[in-house]
Amino acid sequence: MKKVVITGVRQAELVEVPDPRPVADWALVKVTVAPMCTEYKIFQAGRPNAFLGHEAAGAVQEVAQPGKVKPGDRVVVMPLYACGKCPLCLAGDYIHCEHAPDFAAFTGGTEGRATYAQYLLKPDWLLLPIPDDVSDELGSLACCGLGPTFGACQRMAVDAFDTVLITGLGPVGLGGVINARYRGARVIAVESVPYRVEKALALGAEVVLDPRDEGTLARLRELTGGRGVDKAIDCSGVVAAQRLCIDATRRRGQVAFVGECQDDLTIKISPDMIRKGLTLHGSWHYNLADYPRLLQVIRRSPLVRDLVSHVLPMSQAQQALELVSSHQCAKVLLRPWE
Repeated sequence: MKKVVITGVRQAELVEVPDPRPVADWALVKVTVAPMCTEYKIFQAGRPNAFLGHEAAGAVQEVAQPGKVKPGDRVVVMPLYACGKCPLCLAGDYIHCEHAPDFAAFTGGTEGRATYAQYLLKPDWLLLPIPDDVSDELGSLACCGLGPTFGACQRMAVDAFDTVLITGLGPVGLGGVINARYRGARVIAVESVPYRVEKALALGAEVVLDPRDEGTLARLRELTGGRGVDKAIDCSGVVAAQRLCIDATRRRGQVAFVGECQDDLTIKISPDMIRKGLTLHGSWHYNLADYPRLLQVIRRSPLVRDLVSHVLPMSQAQQALELVSSHQCAKVLLRPWE
């Protein structure tokens, strides 16, 4: 099969590797759509990587034994791997599993982990069915396009009575605008890239503020009658944005952190937590039991199609990674067989 690898700084190549083989309850999936996510950071840094991607849609190609899927089934491939047996997995919160299997030891090889590839291997219980009336392209948005902020909206019970702040309007943040608007919430966003500002406004954000403006917090207060937003979702992974979410949220409000961040955020327990009464959530993904609800958003929201800005053949992976690195895009999808 063919797959994409990073070979140097801003250098990607298409290489040929052995096809993976299904084993036990792990199915072989033919990838028809590979959404692009944070892999551009590896591309920019030039860290060699042969296993790119963590989200996909496709069709089951082969199974080793009868199970939850069969050849021909169209499926959304959930991110990462998990044991499927611990309390977290059984409750649907598999993303937090602490007992992920050793891929190579279990499958007898290393291929099949990447989604920037023509085939992959995945436990059958992490392959969720795509209904006949949903395309593979739209189904693939049930991973990182809409999934992280959908999970955050579920955790915070976002509804039509809420004003929601979303910081960082990459594909995940733009998906957050769609999720919040679907629930009827008022959306205020923060972003500096003009392309993404315009996209967020088109998707229903009421206003998009510039994080470089020193008056952003004051403006947020003004837009909420001095009270602050009801709920906030950070999708940027930037400490300044995380801090803005805390400062801009009203007393007894809620903040969800979605964007990955390795830097230190200072939280002041008394003013931020005790006296303000904030609830802070770490929100990585959504519970598997909520997949039918996310499908409802995909089916019914007229905005979902606009989250996808580009669909490119995987043979143009170099150009695709350059595009995502430019931030002049929303969600970009690769087609591995083109």
